[in-house]
Amino acid sequence: MTRVLVVDDEPQIVRALVINLKARKYDVDSAPDGATALQVAAARHPDVIVLDLGLPDMDGVEVIRGLRGWTRVPILVLSARHSSDEKVEALDAGADDYVTKPFGMDELLARLRAAVRRAEPTGTGDGDVLVDTGDFSVDLAAKKVNRGGRDVRLTPTEWHLLEVLVRNTGRLVSQKQLLQEVWGPSYGTETNYLRVYMAQLRRKLETDPAHPRHFITEPGMGYRFEK
Repeated sequence: MTRVLVVDDEPQIVRALVINLKARKYDVDSAPDGATALQVAAARHPDVIVLDLGLPDMDGVEVIRGLRGWTRVPILVLSARHSSDEKVEALDAGADDYVTKPFGMDELLARLRAAVRRAEPTGTGDGDVLVDTGDFSVDLAAKKVNRGGRDVRLTPTEWHLLEVLVRNTGRLVSQKQLLQEVWGPSYGTETNYLRVYMAQLRRKLETDPAHPRHFITEPGMGYRFEK
């Protein structure tokens, strides 16, 4: 059974989420602040975290950074903050998706399901490949990336984006295709997600992230992976 950790200091939101999640057969834990959230996450190992940014003891972005120090669990941010910069900051810290308040329960649950799916192991089949760029290698079967003899730690969303690009080596993958394959069919215009996650992949894998050789942007169109 999928375990969800809900982190929010508004009791009515927590109550609504707990009722709706339990009705759909999720196990649910909750935390009213950041410190409790980090403790519960370490003790209970949730499969996905729904996190409000406006917490009473610390900013939710600090919680994301604390979690990303040791876990790749999907993090779905829930916040009343609407500005693009704040969304990018949360994504850049390691969040996987962002839902603004007020929100529709159906939309939130759909995004939560998508986040869980991205983190699940996928069937490998006959498309398994090992790609070596000279700077780093990608093993699609083992879901591992190695650079300089060391494994590179990627979040599920970073991995999924890398996998789509690698399986289309040399071909332009449109922004819409990437969004829909990585985040789900209801996405198509959230190009800031792509900018943030491509920057993270470049930081982790490119020798010179400011002048990428492998993760190429085709302005206004999409991205291309080159060996």
